[in-house]
Amino acid sequence: MRDPYALSRSDLEAAADLVHAQMPPTPAYVWPLLGERSGAEVWVKHENHTPTGAFKIRGGIVYIDELAKCGAGANGVITATRGNHGQSIARAAKASGLASTILVPHGNSVEKNAAMRAFGARLIEHGKDFDEAKDEAARLASVEGLHMVPSYHPALVKGVATYALELFAAAGPLDAVYVPIGMGSGISGLIAARDALGLSTEIVGVVADAAPAVALSFEAGRVVATNSAATFADGMACREPHPDAIAVIARGAAEIVRVSEDEIAEAIRLLYETTHNVAEGAGAAATAAMLKDRRRQAGARLGVILSGGNVDRPVLAQVLAGETPIV
Repeated sequence: MRDPYALSRSDLEAAADLVHAQMPPTPAYVWPLLGERSGAEVWVKHENHTPTGAFKIRGGIVYIDELAKCGAGANGVITATRGNHGQSIARAAKASGLASTILVPHGNSVEKNAAMRAFGARLIEHGKDFDEAKDEAARLASVEGLHMVPSYHPALVKGVATYALELFAAAGPLDAVYVPIGMGSGISGLIAARDALGLSTEIVGVVADAAPAVALSFEAGRVVATNSAATFADGMACREPHPDAIAVIARGAAEIVRVSEDEIAEAIRLLYETTHNVAEGAGAAATAAMLKDRRRQAGARLGVILSGGNVDRPVLAQVLAGETPIV
């Protein structure tokens, strides 16, 4: 049986056609000032430039397309999120004429919540974190007859893999690419694209010290859950990884790097200073990891995934003032 997370080049190109029908490829640039700080040639993949401000939009486009083709989801779709996945599903559902319900935890990003509502979602706040919101979404799906959209699925991976296809087309072979990990679709798509293109690029996953479940699972070779994921980089706030994601990461990633809250905040400031781009916490995490990974820097060709720029204004103001937000 074929591995559903292994993609061919034709799979990637077909997914890219779907994605590019709704948005153009995002840019990948070498920023000289960022290179001066690292001693490497650093390609930044600007997924903060999508119509939702994050890479997740790609997965939603492909997932909802496949859902529509099989005639499912007529009663509407439901999912749980910290924001970017929810925007992706809400936007794609609206484009396909489907109703969407999005569950978020209490205290979620005000501006991400507003964006999801703007894309037509019914937004429900429930629980203290993503995992509690996810459980409530599953309950409501059963009660209301809605299609539950998971946070990790082959169609989502195939969609987000298109950013990696664009990156390698622009930059060519890279020595390593650093990518933040939440539930794992981003790194899985990067691994799938690297393998489909026959490249030897090392894929380095990045997690927050305060949300280490994926790193612990990678090290143990099995899913290891944590009691909390209290990071201001909410896109990486995972405390119970998906077993399929851990399997893909285990066989395809070179390593997982942990970064502190202070390092993430400093990377947001650095990206602003050197590229004048706004990065949310998860979006800056890859840069934070690249800067602390001295083994791969000198003279190397590196990629960092700026996975999103959806950070609330008060949080950004705090970070740019030199502070680190406390969750």
